[in-house]
Amino acid sequence: MAEESTQSIVIDAEPVAIMGVIADFPAYPEWAAAVKEVEVLDAGSGDRAERVRFVLDAGVVKDEYVLAYTWAPDGLSVHWELVKGQMQKAQRGSYVLEPTGSSTDVTYSLAVELAIPMIGMFKRKAEKVIMDTALKELKRRVEG
Repeated sequence: MAEESTQSIVIDAEPVAIMGVIADFPAYPEWAAAVKEVEVLDAGSGDRAERVRFVLDAGVVKDEYVLAYTWAPDGLSVHWELVKGQMQKAQRGSYVLEPTGSSTDVTYSLAVELAIPMIGMFKRKAEKVIMDTALKELKRRVEG
């Protein structure tokens, strides 16, 4: 698997509110600009989907893929793995939430292996942009 990239952001909300936004996959196209379509394939138990299909259009990067999710019982983290993708051979990621008073530190980790070769520094730059955008959009959605 590819090298993992990690970024963090502070969101002025409790972990339960943040995880609620992360788990609301059908709403992603409303706030995550590159996500054009989402379909929950396996709703799992409660409000935590276990398998989700995404259609992504980020300009030069277009992809359709399925992720399998594992939710921590304490509600402070979620991990995922690629099940199937067109542009990706592998993807592993997570959100880890750490409460800090009335705010929460949110750490996003991501490792992606593409089906087409890409120079390491360009791939890490792309991962950084993806994570930076995702964290800022998540913050705006939760706080807005």
